[in-house]
Amino acid sequence: MNRQIPPTVHRLRALTVLLDEAATDFATRAGLSAADVRALICLLDQERAGGTASPTWLAERLRITTASVTALLDRLERAGHVRRVPRLDDRRRVEVRVEESAKELGSAYFGPLIEATAAVLAGRDASERAVLDAFLDDLLVVVGEVTGRVPGGPSGTTT
Repeated sequence: MNRQIPPTVHRLRALTVLLDEAATDFATRAGLSAADVRALICLLDQERAGGTASPTWLAERLRITTASVTALLDRLERAGHVRRVPRLDDRRRVEVRVEESAKELGSAYFGPLIEATAAVLAGRDASERAVLDAFLDDLLVVVGEVTGRVPGGPSGTTT
């Protein structure tokens, strides 16, 4: 296969590596595992989308067993990052909520990165941002299809 790979693909790979390294550094500094960080991201994305998250939902998103998600949530709860709250419509079931302290921890680390990214976007006009958004949305779908993963949607929603 002698096909020329567009430079954009290599730039995306480099960006992915940098972001992965940042997530790993954050996890190490916060005393979290990679799975803990992925869980918190899933929970925060679901919250931003206006949805609720159950342990079963989280297990499905992380592709782990419900027993494993129970251990993960026990760990995050002991660390003060999440809490399980009985559902109002069925007190036998629980919703998982991210604590403010966990949001503050993430914001302290990732805030400067988010602000720098927002500044780069602010330097683009609305039509350029629309092209970027469409491109990223397309990549989320394609990567999700190729990897068999469920991508996050444009506003943090899940498909």
